[in-house]
Amino acid sequence: MIKASDVKELREKTGAGMLDCKKALEATEGDMEKAIDWLREKGIAKAAKKESRIAAEGLCQIKIDGNKAVILEVNSETDFVAKNEEFTNFVDYLADEILKNNAKSVEEVLEIKDGAETINDKLVALVAKIGEKISFRRFELVTKTDEECFGAYKHMGGKIGVLVVLKGANEEVAKDVAMQGAAMNPVGLRRADVPAEMIERETHVIKEQVMAEGKPEAIAEKMAIGRLNKFYKEICLEEQAFIKDSSLSVLDYVKNNNGEIVSMVRFAVGEGIEKREENFADEVMSQIKNA
Repeated sequence: MIKASDVKELREKTGAGMLDCKKALEATEGDMEKAIDWLREKGIAKAAKKESRIAAEGLCQIKIDGNKAVILEVNSETDFVAKNEEFTNFVDYLADEILKNNAKSVEEVLEIKDGAETINDKLVALVAKIGEKISFRRFELVTKTDEECFGAYKHMGGKIGVLVVLKGANEEVAKDVAMQGAAMNPVGLRRADVPAEMIERETHVIKEQVMAEGKPEAIAEKMAIGRLNKFYKEICLEEQAFIKDSSLSVLDYVKNNNGEIVSMVRFAVGEGIEKREENFADEVMSQIKNA
């Protein structure tokens, strides 16, 4: 019987996950030193040491299969690894497995069995082989009806990925809308999608700006409304000027092609991840000390 205290001790010594520590102790009949060696042999201890490092580079991928599509983001520490064939193959593999298994969460994907191994096992092995932290960050599985179409676009080799669903229209129009989303980074499809706190903050800033210009309050109020409408035209996809014809809004372009925008998902690699900046010499010394 493996004791919880032993699992905790092994985790503290190696940095490996609780489940991996339990497996190691079971495989070595509770021998702590052998369990450490077992984890090292599997590459798990080596991979775990990289968990504290920041992975803010990587790749967005989009795959479509009939009426299902997936958009996902997998992160690495460097852009060099993001272009590595083994890394890109793993990202493709993840997309295929998500579509095949209709997965609902990252955790569920990592527990999918492929033969004797889970996807998490394969991820750990890849980290150990490549030598960088790799993080499967997020994905969204999107479905459509037969009357709808997908539009997919990846920019800068997968640094940005956009997946849209249109009702009516066609795939060419849908791809144009996806390109718009990649280029102009809208907050949402329409005004109702803009977070209330963003509107409040922008309204406050605009009013302060107008009042500072010395306008009478009644005029200032009208000017504020006008500037807020301009703000909406910058951040709402449907109201943005269409990048291929600025005389049209995106909504006009889609409507002219008998379409309607149903949804949009936009991923940008590393967005929201705080990138740590370190002195290179200090980083090398740190790795030598911890080796």
